[in-house]
Amino acid sequence: MRRRQVLVLPALALFAAAAPAWAQSAPPQTPPASAGPPDPKLIEDLVAANRILAQQSVLDGWGHVSVRHDRDPNRYLLSRALAPELVTSDDIMEYDLDSNPVDQRGRNMYSERFIHGTIYKVRPDVTAVVHTHAPPLIPFGVVNVPLKPVYHRAAFLAGGVPVFDIHDQFGMTDMLIRNNAEGAALAKTLGAHGAALMRGHGAVVVGPTIPMAVERSIFICLDANAEAEAMQLAHGGQIKYLDPEEARLINAREGYGLQRAWEAWKKKAMSP
Repeated sequence: MRRRQVLVLPALALFAAAAPAWAQSAPPQTPPASAGPPDPKLIEDLVAANRILAQQSVLDGWGHVSVRHDRDPNRYLLSRALAPELVTSDDIMEYDLDSNPVDQRGRNMYSERFIHGTIYKVRPDVTAVVHTHAPPLIPFGVVNVPLKPVYHRAAFLAGGVPVFDIHDQFGMTDMLIRNNAEGAALAKTLGAHGAALMRGHGAVVVGPTIPMAVERSIFICLDANAEAEAMQLAHGGQIKYLDPEEARLINAREGYGLQRAWEAWKKKAMSP
């Protein structure tokens, strides 16, 4: 009997030592309170954003779009884990800024939902967040060539596009943002920028409205393609990027004319 105690007690001690770390990552016992029903128009636009970005090849079977709750800045809305082109209003879930679900009801959640909550925490100016794996962006996250605006619709990139490398802080991972610590590190890299690349993974794009986050997500991909093509044509020669003053003048009226594009994108995306 005494020998058994010697063998078992160390195992119990190890479990007890590990318990605090486990408890920190576990979902809360009591779900966060709901902010109440969001504006149906907000839900409609969020569904449309998912479908538009799927049609534009910014999102594929992966990636996601969220929006800050219109009733409470400490809540956000995001679909259950689903391919973006399949998202409907019934799939939208509410989260607090620690990315805990208000009412999970057994639904699967995106493992990288922490991207959204941590950005909303530190960026009160942000109303919508897009996480994309768009192929044109991947090369700029793995080479020492900055993604810069060559296309006037991508002038918002003129302030720089930082690159987040999860390995720098967290060592070997599966590259996904799976908790609030990793999400906070990404949000810190994003800083005040409109977008950040994620090395070997994709990018995060933010905006003050859903239409602007969608627009930026489309045009950052087009700009990446255009810059890569320009570099091939230049054969090592000079590329004439947008001048900082040009970018400032364009950004001063960012969103001008966006409504007509949004209406067209939305109509196409929501058509049966």
